Amino acid sequence: MDELVKWLRAQLNEDERIARAATRGPWVQSGIGEYGWTVTFGGPGPGAGVEAADTDQGLADADFIAEHDPARVLREINAKRRILALYEDPIEARAALRVRMRQVINTDPDEFSRLHRQESELIETARRLLPVVRLLALTYEGRPGYREEWRP
Repeated sequence: MDELVKWLRAQLNEDERIARAATRGPWVQSGIGEYGWTVTFGGPGPGAGVEAADTDQGLADADFIAEHDPARVLREINAKRRILALYEDPIEARAALRVRMRQVINTDPDEFSRLHRQESELIETARRLLPVVRLLALTYEGRPGYREEWRP
């Protein structure tokens, strides 16, 4: 699963790059403009913006664009990275635990047994979180590098 995590981190990095390059928010659906529904970047008033058709669909598009401003995208990226950390932390802790287990396997059976139980808990934690990581990756299935075996 290391490849899945690495690939997913690359997708999050790309999303972050795109969000940071966009005009800062807030993005506001500011009503009807000259050509249709207007989304203004950087707050209400004159400035950068886009217009969608003066239709119900145009209004829906303008609302969607305004709701998905760079600040929101960056918050979502942060949340996804935190979820990845929840998955990776027990994997990394297990690696450190294995080192200690090798040190005591022949000298302290009680300590080894305690460490073995901890290792089992770490394995179970990572196992339970793997479907969540796969669901995070599913949102990027159309991007290059996505593997069908990662599908939840």
